[in-house]
Amino acid sequence: MENKGPLAGITVVEMGQLIAGPFCGQLLGDMGADVIKLEPPGEIGKGGGDPMRGWGGGEQPMWWEVIARNKRAVSCNLRDAEGQALARRLIARADILIENFRPGTLEKWGLSPDVLMAGNPGLIIVRVSGYGQSGPYSSRAGFGGIGEAMGGWRAIVGDPDRPPSRMGVSIGDTLAATYGAMGALAALNHRHATGKGQIVDSALYEAVLQVMESLVPDYVASGYVRERSGSVLPGIAPSNVYPCKDGEYLIGANQDTVFGRLCDAMGRPELAKDPRYVNHVARGKHQEELDALIGDWTKTLTIAELEDKMVAAGVPAGRLYRPRDMLDDPHFQAREAIIGVPHPRWGEVKMQNVFPKLSATPGSVRRRAPETIGQDNADVYCEMLGLDEAALAELQARGII
Repeated sequence: MENKGPLAGITVVEMGQLIAGPFCGQLLGDMGADVIKLEPPGEIGKGGGDPMRGWGGGEQPMWWEVIARNKRAVSCNLRDAEGQALARRLIARADILIENFRPGTLEKWGLSPDVLMAGNPGLIIVRVSGYGQSGPYSSRAGFGGIGEAMGGWRAIVGDPDRPPSRMGVSIGDTLAATYGAMGALAALNHRHATGKGQIVDSALYEAVLQVMESLVPDYVASGYVRERSGSVLPGIAPSNVYPCKDGEYLIGANQDTVFGRLCDAMGRPELAKDPRYVNHVARGKHQEELDALIGDWTKTLTIAELEDKMVAAGVPAGRLYRPRDMLDDPHFQAREAIIGVPHPRWGEVKMQNVFPKLSATPGSVRRRAPETIGQDNADVYCEMLGLDEAALAELQARGII
């Protein structure tokens, strides 16, 4: 597919593994960047390759097909001096470097930002880590769940009478990766003006903290501490998942005018004038009884019947989608939210499309995930660094690639 993305012409070297670094690379690749992924040589599952190659659900893990799309894969032993030298040569030709190793690892390998930027002053280095590149915790091992806990997320997710729950996806990793990508774009704009690169320091816990709304200022101003509240947001009503004859349905009608429309749809217009529910504050104080009242009504309807009523009334509401629902839904289809990527083994892999959509320079999935470790060694090392087949064969024989 033709590359029309806004980052076409930008070269990214991705040295990270698992989720945070590779997801940052996926985002930049989706927008047109040429992403060159470095993986340890060897057998998958025996120290070779990114462990993401074996992650996912079901009998055939498919996460790799998403997170490694739009990337070229080369093998490089970064624990060997020759591998480090090879990486330095690649990075000297790059615009952006992504890494998510524990702070100090690049420095140990002779790949510190000072060294790399001395040979490539315009280089932008995205460093994703648990606690950031500075501070007393910086050297600690960190992963997404720890960032979610420290950033305040885990403590408020789940039912109040049970231990904290997780999101169901690796939200801490993907948030840090997303902020890393956003920082890289801002740094590119700065480089356009000055010619100089810089370091983008994206910490998992700070990425989570960024989306925690007024958690901290609420506590400082009034001592209010958010706690786990299950499926509701305390004081915001009605906004919940309600039971139907054949499943569950989400309704969000906490705004006064919208609540009035919901009451009309229920055949209970008087509820909108009831002192217990007349405004946002009143509904928040009577949240539990209001949810029970709405639930008693929704239980008399199927999901389809309830959806028809909510659409007709202009009430924000929606089904709880599973993968099959997404594949069958006409709105997903009309916007091409899910695409099929051709694959020699499975015929076609269904996955989420590139987001957000840009009108003039849309991103795209141009290349499926690399099947083998180092499958693009010849393409990258020969074209970019001028190595010949004999040199590649020698490096491979000595375990450098």
